[in-house]
Amino acid sequence: MKKYAEYFRWVFMIALGCAIFALGFDLFLEPNGLTAGGISGIALIVIHLAPVTTVGVATALMNFPLFFFGGKKIGMRFFIGSIIGTVFFSMFIDLFAGLPVPETEPLLAALYGGVICGAGLGIVFVNQASTGGSDIVIRLLKLKYRNMPIGTISLAFDFIVCAATGVVFGDISNMLYSLITVYATSQLIDAMVYKFDFSRVAYIISKEHKRIADSINYDLRRGVTYLYAQGYYSGDDTKVILTAVKQGQLADLKDLVVRIDPNAFIIVQDAHQVLGDGFARHSHDSL
Repeated sequence: MKKYAEYFRWVFMIALGCAIFALGFDLFLEPNGLTAGGISGIALIVIHLAPVTTVGVATALMNFPLFFFGGKKIGMRFFIGSIIGTVFFSMFIDLFAGLPVPETEPLLAALYGGVICGAGLGIVFVNQASTGGSDIVIRLLKLKYRNMPIGTISLAFDFIVCAATGVVFGDISNMLYSLITVYATSQLIDAMVYKFDFSRVAYIISKEHKRIADSINYDLRRGVTYLYAQGYYSGDDTKVILTAVKQGQLADLKDLVVRIDPNAFIIVQDAHQVLGDGFARHSHDSL
């Protein structure tokens, strides 16, 4: 039963990301003629230079090998997730097309469209899926450039496509607005993938370090590490507790420490992408 619940949550999160992406596209980008780059942008250039088929056919022909290589290089979960993402994205694009479009200036449309689309793509990427097309290219490039944030890869790829589209069609104004969209999208992707993965690291200095460590271990079910230190004023040797907790456990951690030792010294720091037991696991295809 738990397995089915996790699968349902995975599909739901992919659908949510696609819905948010489609909302930004239909309300801000498409009505203002803005592009976020991608495979469709490449298809437009190809058809303009060699009008032998339609944009839809050209996009589909480019997508087929991308799905194949994406599934082969990244894994079956990504392949299935990308198919699910492509279906949901196509469905939501048509579903939201009938919504009333807000009247906005191109600059505001570029900013809000980029932010909303980036948030949606970030959710999709976090759940090891894509909406097809350039998303697969970006994930494949991430395998090669593993130290580069995925939003930066997205920015570089779509920047080139937008610039080429502007040059080929001679619409520099639209290209400049689209580049704003691309930049906003890349920033939100990185925020969703890396910066919103909140955890907390706490350093705790207390004479009751043994009781506090036991309570963190048994009550919060979090690991504890001792750091050996020496007090400057007293010169006494002491043990500093180092522990990592989820954002939702921070208040419980503080209550636990203060209950045992009201005079305990606590230092809390933000932590992103905590890897290990009880947190995320690192794998070859991690973002």
